[in-house]
Amino acid sequence: MIGSTLCNTLLDQGDSVVGLSRDPERASRTLPRVEWHGWEAVRERPPEAAFEGVDAVVNLAGEPINQRWNEEIKDRIARSRIKATKNLVATIASLSDRPKALVSGSAIGYYGDRGDELLYEDASPGDDFLSGIVVRWEEAAQSAEDHGLRVVRIRSGHVLDPRGGLLKELLLPFKMGVGGPIAGGRQYMSWIHRHDEVGILLWALGNDAVSGPVNATAPNPVTNKAFSKALGKELGRPAVLPLPGFALDIVKGSGVGHAAREGQRVFPRKATEGGYEFKQPDLDGALANLLA
Repeated sequence: MIGSTLCNTLLDQGDSVVGLSRDPERASRTLPRVEWHGWEAVRERPPEAAFEGVDAVVNLAGEPINQRWNEEIKDRIARSRIKATKNLVATIASLSDRPKALVSGSAIGYYGDRGDELLYEDASPGDDFLSGIVVRWEEAAQSAEDHGLRVVRIRSGHVLDPRGGLLKELLLPFKMGVGGPIAGGRQYMSWIHRHDEVGILLWALGNDAVSGPVNATAPNPVTNKAFSKALGKELGRPAVLPLPGFALDIVKGSGVGHAAREGQRVFPRKATEGGYEFKQPDLDGALANLLA
């Protein structure tokens, strides 16, 4: 969802793009302008040939969080981020001519459930399952710095896109008139429009002064209650029926329930102070743009 938009944007602005996929033939049908190489991210290192002449690497690999969790799925979620990133860095380290930068995906799950505490990039990590994964994921990416790369770790919030993620899960109940705040609605939702998610990735790629963690969230986080009200208003549907968190676990799986119940009030200080200008800084405008 994010990678395809990023690839097309890079290509449209005149860059050459090389892609890594477990199914390069299928990927080439979707994005024919990309030079595709095969890679089983958890099982092996990516081929060195894919990095010839490459200036920078963007790592967005990772098993979806929004599925029903069990021990096998939790292991896949962890390995698809940590082991895959270690394999990626191992190939980069072996190159005689290395890329200059690694922009690696991360998540605001790093911070854990923090109530209404305002979180900047220097905030401490949480102590739950997802926090632990994100910490190790970032450590794997940061190790590329030992090999001379500038490393940026993009801590994404809820990327709003009707094609996937949390917004896609919420659209059906809200359109049916049975949407509303989840688990009381007091928890903060740090969101970002898909265009700004890609915009921050491009900003991090092109700005040599950027390194370390970067919060990829809109500058105006809202509570789940406020988000529900705004979504209901945009769809012309009521948004008053509260949904208990455990019900979301039963219907959609604990991954969705976990993401929706826990809150982080995140502010993108590095991006705003570094000159990035948000295309959709406010929720009402973002939803209107996405759902028009």
